[in-house]
Amino acid sequence: MVPVNGCEATREQYVRNIIATWRSATPEQLQRGRTWYQTAHDLASAITDGDARAGAGVLAALSANKSWPETTALARRSWETGVLSGHFQDALTKVAQIMAGADPTDVLPMRRKTGMFFLCIADPLDTDAVVIDRHAHDVAVGETYGQRDRGLSTASRYALLADCYREAALRLGELPNTVQAVTWVVHTERIAGTSTRGSRR
Repeated sequence: MVPVNGCEATREQYVRNIIATWRSATPEQLQRGRTWYQTAHDLASAITDGDARAGAGVLAALSANKSWPETTALARRSWETGVLSGHFQDALTKVAQIMAGADPTDVLPMRRKTGMFFLCIADPLDTDAVVIDRHAHDVAVGETYGQRDRGLSTASRYALLADCYREAALRLGELPNTVQAVTWVVHTERIAGTSTRGSRR
């Protein structure tokens, strides 16, 4: 597991792993990664007839343990019909609150993956937000963990990895969410066929 209080050499290795994965991207992977959050933003706006912020909140709330196609289908159905089903009650409660007008930042855990996912979709040009999911973790540590615990529910561990992505982005001259998205595309395609959960976030 990633050491929370690791030495600078360990942190530096995580940054280098992220950069190495970025540099291994094909032009097509770079293009898809670079546009991932803008495409998601446009989808969030389309689902909600122009309210991209609410749409981003609904998508983020429904994203846990779901593939992206599953998430988008649930979000569309929820917004269009008002029928909330197909997920854990906690996620559905958050969706109901957002659909009723609550600001997503008052509903979602903002310093964890779900909150960061909302921020990246709501504003693809956000200069700080970065999503750390299991794939982002594995890119940073340079190892595919499979079903082993990554400790991402620990705030300090999440913050450490997020900072590594921010540092990698600074060196690459990119946004943190762009670096995460591109390396996510590279990594998930690299391990395709070896994971029973596919590309779920």
